[in-house]
Order: sequence, then structure tokens, then C-alpha cells
Amino acid sequence: MYDVIVIGGGPAGVTAALRARELGATVALVERGRLGGTCTNDGCVPTRVLAHAARLLRETAQHEAYGLIGPRPEVDFARLIDSTHQVVAAVHEKKYLIKHLEDSGVETYLGGGPARFSDAHTIETAGGDRFSAERFILCLGGHARKLPFPGAELALTHSDLWNLRQLPRRLAVVGGAATGCQLASIMNTFGSKVTLLDVAPQILPIEDAAVAEALTKAFTDRGITIISGMSGVERLEKTDDGLRLVYKKDDAPHELAVDAVIVAVGWPGNVEGLGLEEVGVKTERGYITVDDALRTSVPHIFAAGDVNGRMMLVQSAGHEARIAAENAVASRDDGDVTEYCPQIVPHGGFTDPEYGSVGLTEKAARAAGRDIVVALASYINMDRAVIDRNTEGFCKLIVSRETHRILGGHVVGEQAVEIVQLISAAMAGEMSVETLATLELSYPTYVAIVGLAARRAVHYLGLMKLAPEFREMGPHYAAEWERRDPETTSTP
Repeated sequence: MYDVIVIGGGPAGVTAALRARELGATVALVERGRLGGTCTNDGCVPTRVLAHAARLLRETAQHEAYGLIGPRPEVDFARLIDSTHQVVAAVHEKKYLIKHLEDSGVETYLGGGPARFSDAHTIETAGGDRFSAERFILCLGGHARKLPFPGAELALTHSDLWNLRQLPRRLAVVGGAATGCQLASIMNTFGSKVTLLDVAPQILPIEDAAVAEALTKAFTDRGITIISGMSGVERLEKTDDGLRLVYKKDDAPHELAVDAVIVAVGWPGNVEGLGLEEVGVKTERGYITVDDALRTSVPHIFAAGDVNGRMMLVQSAGHEARIAAENAVASRDDGDVTEYCPQIVPHGGFTDPEYGSVGLTEKAARAAGRDIVVALASYINMDRAVIDRNTEGFCKLIVSRETHRILGGHVVGEQAVEIVQLISAAMAGEMSVETLATLELSYPTYVAIVGLAARRAVHYLGLMKLAPEFREMGPHYAAEWERRDPETTSTP
């Protein structure tokens, strides 16, 4: 009997197994397929490969402006998918997870198929193996949700994309959240005529309104058709030249002629088939219910990562896994537990343009009754953006008037996913906006947009000393930001 068995070999599972072993527990990790989880195998990693290819293709449009001549590359979609698989394999080889686990003393069992509880302390795999433990950590991940409409079997999920050999000429993406927007943007760049549909009144409904509005305009300008506020998909059927998607909007049916449909409408946990109900583990809305110690309704069984439905991010999965492992091991001895505390976690999308966000949206901050200052800085004022001809975008900071600390940051534009990391670090370090405004950031860089936004916030807070002739002019800029940009100047 092991001290701890971890079920699932994704980011959460590997992290949990290694941490439990570090704490001295005997540990086994059971994975039905291969290590790496969704992110490595058919999520973040392959999607980022496609996003990088799309970026390379977009950049060729600028060649002539820089004195470079030659034909623009064409997309060989089959070769692109093959390259994606090669990169995934390379990431696996680089991580070499199996050796890392074994060297750490974690016994690893792979490829035995799905596991199932036979009793509260024992699991059996489809391959017939039996394992027992005092404690379990469930890191089962999730899967793409499929919608129950007639003809749904004809639709794809993002997981099916990696098996396509031909670029769809006409593509419908159902779901306007992060995954749907990334796929719509990438496939549009490759040459698909993309229609993006969602039941929400806008795409990216959980993001700051400024981000959603900017991406909506950018997508429309790039030829993506956005249909928001639909009631749902009624059916999907084959035609002589492809597929017919029938959806409902404004109480009336509408049709789209397409070659493929990708459904990206949610990510429920992998809770089916494990026998959770038989051992008393409760689930709700497709996720395992956990307390702040990441314990399930059965005290010796813990759950971390996507399967508990809390954060649904790779970076959060590792954090949860460490807490679950520490509690699973420590609670054997003295019952002390560490409670999960939501972290300041940045996120974003590799769309065109990119977006990155962290913390509160402006709407959420105001709804919570926070007294805030909002500062918005445009890429057009950044020398690096002008040099690269990437002047589309902005950085938006939401700052507490009381504490001068940053409550949220939202970036749209080149390298947005990277830039938002600085805002996240400033928030985690409880840095005041005036301290952030005085950081000497390298020139010329995109990340300096954060400094510009911080300086504007400092001015709005009345912390910037100005001579009388400047006091009525609005935000005052230093160095490369001495230019006035009325169109993107926000107000408190």
C-alpha cells in the first residue's frame, strides 16, 4: 500500500506526485495514457505552435516596408499539423517527465487505461492492475464539452484539430471565450473564412470590456464575422458541398454554409467512469467538489487542477497540486492543513492582436465599491511599437485610490501575454503604482507601456509634481511619452 496515489499525469498530477515524494511519502502516479496532460498534448503547446506559425505569416506582410522582397509564404496545412506534432514530441523529450519522476522515487504506471475505485482505498485500471493507498490526489484534468444538438457528431473540438489534413475554406467556431477566439484568429490568418458565434452579447465575456471591444474590432477588421447573442445551435447537417449550420438568433433560425465546425464552449472535468459516487466523492456541474484544503467530501481523497473547476489554468494547477500534496502527506501525521488561497494569476490569449489580463476588471472593481483610478496608455506612444509597425493596442491599469496598489491590468497588443507578467508581479509584491511608475525599464521595449500607464495613474492620483503651466494639460509624459494622445487618455 502506498502513502499517496496520484491519478492523472498532467501538470497537476506530476507536481503533486513530486511534492508528496519530497515530503517523504511513498508515491505512485497512475496515468491512463501518456504524461503531459491536455496542455502539452492537445492544448496550450500545440495551440501555441499554430499561433507562432500565424505570427510568422502575418509578419511577412511587412517585408516590403522594410526593404525585403520575395513572395509571401503559402500555408501547407498538413505539414503545419505534422510540425505541431513534432514540437509536442520535442516538449515531451525536453521535459523527460518519466525519468524525472522515477529519479525522484515516484513509481509510475502508464498506459493502463482508465482507473476506477473498487473501494475507498483501492483503484483498478482497465488493464487489470490494482493499487491501494492511504490517500489519493485526483488530477484528472478535463475535456472539451460537446453540445447536444442534432448532427453534433459532425462537429469538431479543438482536440480534433490536430488530425485535420486540410485547411477548412469556411469555418464556424462556436464559442467566443479564450479557446474559440484563439482558434478563430489563427485559422483566419491561415486563410479560412471564419464565423465566430456565441450566446453571450460579446466575445471574451469574462475579460475587461476594453479588451473585448478591442478584440471585436480587430477581428472584424481582419475579416472574421462575429455573431453574438445567438440563442444556440439547432442542428448541423451534411450538404453536397460541406455542412449547413443552423443557429437561432432573435427567435429566428439562420443558416451558415461551412466546411467545418469547431465547438469551444467549456471544459468540464473528467469525472465520469472513476466510480466517485460509489465511494462518496461528490461532484457538481461536472467538477469534483473540494474545500479550501482541496479535500473532497471523502477526507482522504483530494482533487487538484481542472477537475475541481476552480481556476482552470496550467499555472494554477501546479499551485493547487502542491497544496493538495502537502495536505495529503501532512494530514497523515498531525491533521494540520494548508488552505488554498487564490493567487494573482495572469492569463491571456495568442490571438491577433494578443491580449493579457490579471486581477479585477474595471466593471468588477466598481461593482465591488472600490474607489479607483483608471489609466489607459496606447501603443501608438511607444517607440518600439512604431519601430515594429505594431501600434495597435493599449495597457489599462486599475488602481486603488486609497492604497495606490494595482487591482487589475489589461493589455491588448504585441507581446501582451508577456507584458501582463510585470503587472502581475507588481500586484503580487504589493507594489504601489508610484513605485511601478519609477521603474527604469529597458528602451525600446513593449513592456515600457506599463510604465506609461503607471505614470498616468500617478498623475490622476495627484502625486506628480507639475509646474502651473502643465497642471491643466492632462497627463504629463517623460522621455518617449512626452507626446499627448487625447484619444487614448482615460479619466479617473
